Amino acid sequence: MLYTIIITLIVIISVLLTIVVLLQPGQGQGLSGGGIAGGMAGGGGLGARRAADLLSKSTSVLAGALLALSVLANFAIDNEGPAESAVQQSGVEQPVQDNMNNPSQTPSAVPELPQNEGNTQDEGGADNNGGGDN
Repeated sequence: MLYTIIITLIVIISVLLTIVVLLQPGQGQGLSGGGIAGGMAGGGGLGARRAADLLSKSTSVLAGALLALSVLANFAIDNEGPAESAVQQSGVEQPVQDNMNNPSQTPSAVPELPQNEGNTQDEGGADNNGGGDN
């Protein structure tokens, strides 16, 4: 409940801070000069100096409030949930295979060569060993 209220205040302050920053003077124009408040500047409203001071102070106050609420929101998060992650909660456990204790099941990294059985004679009966009748 408290966390929801803090997040709502953070959103409101963020929107207000965006508006205040956009209203600040850029290249010599601001709230006091130009189109938005041109009629107010001459009639005792906000002057150039007062508008800049008000926007500058508003920016500082809103930024400080945003920072404070962000830190406060970190402490207000509900930590009542489980301490395990969603993957740990799923409970899928794989059996540990220990191939180091039984090396006969481990395939060899070196390929095996085919072994010839018996004699190395071809179908004609000739010996392949290079020996002949001299």
